[in-house]
Amino acid sequence: MTTRIVTLANRDNVTYEVDARRPLLDSLREQGVDLPYGCKYGGCITCAARLTQGEIDQRRQVALNNRQIAQGYVILCVARPVTDITLQIGVESHADLYRNPFLDPLAPHELKADIAVPKES
Repeated sequence: MTTRIVTLANRDNVTYEVDARRPLLDSLREQGVDLPYGCKYGGCITCAARLTQGEIDQRRQVALNNRQIAQGYVILCVARPVTDITLQIGVESHADLYRNPFLDPLAPHELKADIAVPKES
């Protein structure tokens, strides 16, 4: 088993050892970290957290747009740590996650590529 260390920056820098092959949501919840979740397949943003250090693999997520990914957001139900990581979890980490699209619409480069790029005719 390959393990990684997860530090929760906004929870007094407490650390957890997790299996790198398993989703972070499952590994952390099993160790008593109270994390919200919805779909458990990467399609919503209920379990979003902000990655502040390290690298994760979240290829299976479909909920985040390019702006959110650039700001470090990850979807814990599908994210797996590639290196030791530091996260901010909980609603206090969601300050930049949500945005009113009517007051501040996304630019085309901030959307997911399959939405922002016109289909070839």
